[in-house]
Amino acid sequence: MSADLWQRGCERLAAEIPEQQFNTWIRPLAPATVAAGEGEALRVQLRVPNRFKLDWIRNQYAGRIESILSELAGQPAKLELALAPREAEAPRAALPANRPVALGKVLQQGLQAEPQQPVLIQVAAPAAPPIQTPPPSASRHRINTALTFDTLVPGRANQMARTAALHVAGAPGAMYNPLFIYGGVGLGKTHLIHAVGNALLKDKPDARVLYLHAEQFISDVVKNYQRKTFDELKAKYHSLDLLLIDDVQFFAGKDRTQEEFFNAFEALLAKRAHIIMTSDTYPKGLVDIDERLTSRFDAGLTVAIEPPELEMRVAILIKKADAEGAPMPEDVAFFIAKNVRANVRELEGALRKVLAYSRFSHKEINIQLAREALKDLLSIQNRQISVENIQKTVADFYKIKVADMYSKKRPASIARPRQIAMYLAKELTQKSLPEIGELFGGRDHTTVLHAVRKIGGERQKNTELNQQLHVLEQTLKG
Repeated sequence: MSADLWQRGCERLAAEIPEQQFNTWIRPLAPATVAAGEGEALRVQLRVPNRFKLDWIRNQYAGRIESILSELAGQPAKLELALAPREAEAPRAALPANRPVALGKVLQQGLQAEPQQPVLIQVAAPAAPPIQTPPPSASRHRINTALTFDTLVPGRANQMARTAALHVAGAPGAMYNPLFIYGGVGLGKTHLIHAVGNALLKDKPDARVLYLHAEQFISDVVKNYQRKTFDELKAKYHSLDLLLIDDVQFFAGKDRTQEEFFNAFEALLAKRAHIIMTSDTYPKGLVDIDERLTSRFDAGLTVAIEPPELEMRVAILIKKADAEGAPMPEDVAFFIAKNVRANVRELEGALRKVLAYSRFSHKEINIQLAREALKDLLSIQNRQISVENIQKTVADFYKIKVADMYSKKRPASIARPRQIAMYLAKELTQKSLPEIGELFGGRDHTTVLHAVRKIGGERQKNTELNQQLHVLEQTLKG
C-alpha cells in the first residue's frame, strides 16, 4: 500500500514539474512509509539525506506532495520529513574493475544521486600510477566558516544567485554547472560561494573542496611552470569535487593560465565535479579571455547579484548589529541604509563606525549619533553625487550633450540616456521625484517615476544594460 501510493504520487508529481527538478530532488529519495495517523489522516514519513534537501523539499514541494497523496488515497495525508541517519545507509558496493560505466548506471537509476562518501571507481592500474592527493584538510579548503547561507541576508538583489547556489549545495554536479555569478564589488559574491563550500563540507566532510582567488591560480601556474611540475598542478585541481574561484576576470591576457584553467575545467566537468566562479562582469563581457573559456563559462547558469535595495540594506544592518551584540533601532538602520547605497561592504563599514562611535562615546545608538559617526562619509557623498554630476556622467557615457538632459527632444538616442540618468538620480541621491523632474527641464514627477520603473525593470532582464549601470554607478561613487 505505502510503496504503491508513493510510486503513484511520484508519477503524478513527475508529470507536473520539470524533469530536471524531479530527477534532482525527488527521484533519488527512498520510498516513503505510510501509516495511520490521528483520526483519518495518513502519516507519510519521508527520509531525506541532508539538511539542504530537506529544507528545499519542504519549501518547494511538500504542499503539492501532500495534496497529491491525499487525492490518491481518498483521505488526508500529512507529510513528515526527517533526516536519514547516516548509520542506516546501505553499505557502498564495490564497483568491479575496468567498469567505469557502473557509476553512470547508478546515477541514471536515481539510487545514488548524492552519496554521503566519495565513490571510488576501480580501474586497471596504469604502468605509472598518477600522483595521489589526499582530500584537502580544513585549512587547505580555504573556506571561511563564518560565510554561510544562515549569515547571508536574502533579498531581491541576490534572490536568483542564492537560489541557484542552494541548488548546487543540495545536489552538486547535477545542475547549473558551471555556476557563474557576477556583479560589482562588495555585493556578496564571495560570501555566496563560501556558503556553498561550507554546506557541502557539512554534509560530506571528506569532500575535496577548494576556494581560491584567481590570482592564486595564476601564482600556482607560474610556480609549476618554473619547476616543470605540471603533474602536481593537475593532481591538485583535477581531483576536486567542488572548485570555488573568485574574480576570473584576472585571467585576462594570461594565455598559459587560461590554458591550464581550461584543462582543469574540462577535467572537473567530465567527472561531474562542480565549478562556481565569480566575476565583475558577465562572461561575454570579459576582455582578453579566450573564447573557448567564455563559451564554457556561459554554458551552465549565469546569474547577477545586484546592489541591495533599501529594505535589504536595512535587514543587513539589523542582522549584523544583532550579531555584534548591539541591537540597532529600525529608524537608525533606515537612516544609514538610505545614505549608504553602494554595496554590502560599505554598509558593513558604516555599521562598524556607528558601533565604535557608540562604544567610545558611551552613547546609545540613535540617528543623531549615526549622523555624527558618518559625517565624513555623508559630506563626501553629498559633494560627489549630485543630479548635475549624474547628468554629466551619463551624457559623456552615451555621447550626448548635457543640454539634452533638460531639452524636450525625444529621439531614442537622447530619451534613453535621460531615463537612465533619472533612474540613477533616484537611486543615488536623496532628491524627491518632483525635485528630480525639476532638474530635468521641469518634467512632471510621473515622468520620473515612469523612467525609474522602466529602467529598474529592464535592469533585471537585460545584462548589457545592467553592466552599463554598474559602470556608471562605480564611476559616480569614485
